[in-house]
Amino acid sequence: MTPGAIIEVAVAAALIVAAVVLYRRRGAEGEARTGSQTAVLLLIIGLIMAIHGLGLLEYRPSRGELDAAARRTGS
Repeated sequence: MTPGAIIEVAVAAALIVAAVVLYRRRGAEGEARTGSQTAVLLLIIGLIMAIHGLGLLEYRPSRGELDAAARRTGS
């Protein structure tokens, strides 16, 4: 992993933790209410950043695509 990817995964983890803390935080005046749209958005952004930072969105050609490309170039 590159240093940039490590930083991206660390920031993603921080966003996910912040989302959990924000979601679990009690409402004003001791209400039993939990949940927050902001927490859900932070969670989604954190998950997308984690997926990207781990390299799961990188294009990896299949064996068939590699074979087809080799046939086109004559290699």
